Amino acid sequence: MYRTLTLKPDKLASISFRHPWIFSGALTGRPDDLPHGSVVHVTDPPGTILGTGTYSAHGTIAIRVFDFGKAYLDIDWFTQKIREADDRRRLWGYGDGTNVTGYRVVFGESDGIPGLVVDRYDTVLVIQLSTAGIENLRHEIVEALIKIFKPSSIIERSDLVSRRDEQLNEVSNLLYGEKPGCVEFHENGLKFFANPSDGQKTGFYLDQKDLRTEILHLTRDRSVLNLFSYTGASGVAALAGGAKSLHQIDASEAALGLCPLQIGLNGLTNGNASTESVDIFKWLGANPTERYDVVLVDPPALIKSQRDTEAGRKAYHFVNRAAMRLVNPGGLFITSSCSAFFTEDDFCHTLRRGSVQNGVYLNLLKVVRQSSDHPVSVYFPEAAYLKTLVCQVNR
Repeated sequence: MYRTLTLKPDKLASISFRHPWIFSGALTGRPDDLPHGSVVHVTDPPGTILGTGTYSAHGTIAIRVFDFGKAYLDIDWFTQKIREADDRRRLWGYGDGTNVTGYRVVFGESDGIPGLVVDRYDTVLVIQLSTAGIENLRHEIVEALIKIFKPSSIIERSDLVSRRDEQLNEVSNLLYGEKPGCVEFHENGLKFFANPSDGQKTGFYLDQKDLRTEILHLTRDRSVLNLFSYTGASGVAALAGGAKSLHQIDASEAALGLCPLQIGLNGLTNGNASTESVDIFKWLGANPTERYDVVLVDPPALIKSQRDTEAGRKAYHFVNRAAMRLVNPGGLFITSSCSAFFTEDDFCHTLRRGSVQNGVYLNLLKVVRQSSDHPVSVYFPEAAYLKTLVCQVNR
């Protein structure tokens, strides 16, 4: 049996409308003897169970709701929930027997499993556990994944800074099977490598599927600059689309070392592609003069929390103002932000400022958001974080 926590009479609206977060101020009390990460039932004042979730003794989010009713979070519960999430991905053409075998299977609250991310790279699964509650359910999750997918490996990449708020250490382990090296997978006619054991995030940026499809259709006979390229997935899309040249810049020499391999994996020539390992902020600060027909900008999150907002806004402004100078007249400026704390309105404001300061005019052609395997739930709009603005630059 799970312990019960009771909501205040005037704090029932959020759970009634299926928002998965219950803040500490909504509870009538927080028992001192309730262990951090416990599974609990949530009740209204008369005692009716309204939900089942995990409890955090730290931070303002006291309960993350998994089920809006009475439930038991065992292997069968996770098997059903994860299978339902994967079935939704199959509606978009992801999974076995499709041309997309690298995708996010579970996206936390959006799929009704707060704190859990599951990424799939063909037969390899990578999980991230960001809360004490979901960490305590690791065994049930792993057993459910083995039952559903019969994977060759399951890797945990819970090396997340956000775990500190839950007073958890960062963890990176092999949980099942043999440790893989680089894993090959398919995405909309292209092939990529992921490095799930040692790469950034879970080994690849799966959320930019839709952007890579757009790039493939926008780069024919164009020169392309790819800033913050990582292992060059967007560059592969550009070359596959017929780009006449490609220059990829990233601070990581190890990531850039995979760029030629990604290109060769797709049968593309590496002769018109080059890489450069350098701090991009310093590179842009040196005022480079060469211009390109397409400039791609996809930095890591420059605002990771509200504490970073002011410094992050300045960083986004600097990068975008400097990078748009490098676009040929009539060329394309394709710029992304994965900071949830930097809204589309903030992004547009930054581009307005930068364009006026540079004496250019931006025509917004399209907004591309996170791919459908990173869904935004109607009950959890906070899941929206990634946005890319595709602009034509006129001088």
